[in-house]
Amino acid sequence: MIMIVGLGNPGKRYAQTRHNIGFLVVNSLLKKFSFLFEKSQFNTKYSKGLINNVKVIIVKPLSFMNKSGFPIQRISSYFKINLSNIIVIHDDIDLDFGRVLIAKNRGHGGHNGIKSIINSFGSKNFIRIKVGVGRPREQTNITNYVLDNFSKEENKKLKTIIEKSIYACTLIIKNGVEIAMNLCNTRKQNFQV
Repeated sequence: MIMIVGLGNPGKRYAQTRHNIGFLVVNSLLKKFSFLFEKSQFNTKYSKGLINNVKVIIVKPLSFMNKSGFPIQRISSYFKINLSNIIVIHDDIDLDFGRVLIAKNRGHGGHNGIKSIINSFGSKNFIRIKVGVGRPREQTNITNYVLDNFSKEENKKLKTIIEKSIYACTLIIKNGVEIAMNLCNTRKQNFQV
C-alpha cells in the first residue's frame, strides 16, 4: 500500500493559503479517483481506494503543519506502510510558482512540516512532491507570505498546478520514483496533464 499525504493547516482560515497546497492537491485526488469517504483516526482524515490498480491511502493530518509528523507516523504504523512508500505533497518557496519537483531522501530545507516528519520517523527516506509557491517579491515575512491566500493571478493557474501535482503522483505510483523524477523534474516541465 502507498500512502499519499497532503500537508496543510486545518480550518477555514488556512484553506486557500499557499501553505495548504498539499491539502488542495489531495482533495482533488480524492475527487478524481472517486474515493468515497474520509474517516478520522490518529488526528488525521484519511480515505482508502485504488489508483492505477494500486491500493492507496490518502491522508490529511489534522494537526498544524509543524506538528504533522506524529499523526503521519502513527497512521503509517497502524496500516504497516513503509516510510519509502509514503508520498508527501507540500509547498516550496524555493521553487518558482507552479513548478513541481519530485524528491526522495532529502533534508527538510527549512520546511517545518517536513522537519516534523523527519523527526517523527527518524529518517528522511520518503518521497516528496514539492509544489512551488515562489518567494515574495517585496521584503515580506515568509511566514505571512505562505499563510496568505493565493493572489488573483496565482488562482488562475492553480487548477493546472494541482493537475501537474496529481500527474506526478500517479507517475510515481505507476512507474516508480526514479522514472517519475526523470519525466517530471525537467527544466521546461512540458509533461502532459
